Amino acid sequence: MKARYLFTAVASVAVLAATLYAADKIDLKDIKCANNGKAAAKDVEGSSIAYKGGKIYFCCDNCPKAFTAKVVDADKPDELLSARGNAQLVATKQAKQAKCVFTGGPLKTKLTVNGATVQFCCENCLGKAKKLEGDTQLIALFGDAAFKKGAFKVGEEKKEE
Repeated sequence: MKARYLFTAVASVAVLAATLYAADKIDLKDIKCANNGKAAAKDVEGSSIAYKGGKIYFCCDNCPKAFTAKVVDADKPDELLSARGNAQLVATKQAKQAKCVFTGGPLKTKLTVNGATVQFCCENCLGKAKKLEGDTQLIALFGDAAFKKGAFKVGEEKKEE
């Protein structure tokens, strides 16, 4: 009888631990490397770093070193790489936006760019974002200035609206 209770207790703890681990696991499906931008991001040892209160992922163990040198430790961070890192925080639902990235106004419309959804206060701002392309668009929507203006918070509530 005691063995059955002990087994049940151990099994319950194991299920709880697995559930908590799965809840913290970030879905990297369709997420690109924050450094390379074309290769798939991976969750393997050495392929991620802490960034702005969250965690960003890379395709290999060399990319975190390059990203750190060009963004984290750089006197003048690389705008594109910083924007990729910020966009990845948004795409993995680690960062939540509070204001429009262009005006700082309330959020009403949205656009998904590189798997990350960014919101705007009006159709004019949405239109402005849609006119931009490629790296220019990524920097305008997820660069450090946009991240600040949009009042993105990292590490808080991760649910999608």
